[in-house]
Amino acid sequence: MATSFSRLLSSRRNLGILSLVGAGSVTAAFLLHREHVTAGVPVRRRYPASAEYPDLRKHNNCMASSLTPAIYSKLCDKATPNGYTLDEAIQTGVDNPGHPFIKTVGMVAGDEESYEVFADLLDPIIKERHNGYDPRTMTHPTDLDASKIQSGQFDDRYVLSSRVRTGRSIRGLSLPPACTRAERREVERVVVDALSGLKGDLKGKYYSLTQMTEQEQQQLIDDHFLFDKPVSPLLTCAGMARDWPDARGIWHNNEKTFLIWVNEEDHTRVISMEKGGNMKRVFERFCRGLKEVEHLIQERGWEFMWNPRLGYILTCPSNLGTGLRAGVHVKLPLLSKDARFSKILDNLRLQKRGTGGVDTAAVGGVFDISNLDRLGQSEVQLVQTVVDGVNYLIECEKRLEKGQDIKVPPPHQTVQVDPDPRPLPMLTPTTPPHPHPPT
Repeated sequence: MATSFSRLLSSRRNLGILSLVGAGSVTAAFLLHREHVTAGVPVRRRYPASAEYPDLRKHNNCMASSLTPAIYSKLCDKATPNGYTLDEAIQTGVDNPGHPFIKTVGMVAGDEESYEVFADLLDPIIKERHNGYDPRTMTHPTDLDASKIQSGQFDDRYVLSSRVRTGRSIRGLSLPPACTRAERREVERVVVDALSGLKGDLKGKYYSLTQMTEQEQQQLIDDHFLFDKPVSPLLTCAGMARDWPDARGIWHNNEKTFLIWVNEEDHTRVISMEKGGNMKRVFERFCRGLKEVEHLIQERGWEFMWNPRLGYILTCPSNLGTGLRAGVHVKLPLLSKDARFSKILDNLRLQKRGTGGVDTAAVGGVFDISNLDRLGQSEVQLVQTVVDGVNYLIECEKRLEKGQDIKVPPPHQTVQVDPDPRPLPMLTPTTPPHPHPPT
């Protein structure tokens, strides 16, 4: 396997990094200095693995389900090229035994190489979290052709708003759990510079959390755009709140329908949203904006983290693949009281949250309904799953309003790429695909 340094010099990203050296970039020099370390560098320990193994007897997360003393012993003495260790990766799962609403992953990546160095643990976690997707034998499809979506206009009497979001990571820079201050600032610089090139209805402005005025802050709060310092122990135990709010910010277009968060849980969170039920239009803007942002990033010598087995690389393994969550705020006061509601959602491969997020309850029968899957299906497939599922939920609500009975649909058949019996190669930097709708 090629060293990380040789991969750096052979990748397109080196153009951006090397160009910064002449400008005195501390981050560029730092990256070049430490990229000589090979993946899986040994970690020096004073005590044996058996003495360090965490007590997981009361835990209920994916990490605890997959971590064994044997796997821990094999991986605990390894680190990624950036020095990220297994103990750092699993700390959030060790400190948080369970969650009241969902079975959490319990592990985060500190960089792209984490998915290679700690594959013996991450692969079974990915398989459990992503409906049996095997990252060693399966490939992930990408499709950003919004014209393929059918029946993407919901009944506005039930759907209050529509939203599609994903994340993107800048290759060569550590992810939020492990990045240095300089790396985090470099992420902000690269992303904000690229966003300045957006035109037309995507043109907008960046608001730094450290520099915004009180008026700007209040406006972002009123628009429900502003993200605050993470307080959830799932995030703080993963190291995502360090140095807050240094190098964090929010960008949105002038119409406030296309939004990008910088250095929150991921390098970037890309969001397209609007009031009402026109999911197809929201997804079209999402696809168009995402392609343009990627183009602008690449023009500056950088690229997104991506590989054919895991799709787009993000901090939490739950967001691998598309990283996509297409959701609506929908009024279901009658259906939500029906005992079959949860089973219907399960069979449609949908999940429900309160309108305030994963830790909130529904108010007035309004739920945030979104896709459950992320990996193994394309963006188009996942959005179509949401469209079909939400239309079914609305039809159930209408039937209940008329006093009619409803049925639990058969389990949704997820479409995954047929597995190749030959194991795929280890992670190496690969340029992301650039799917475009036919002209």
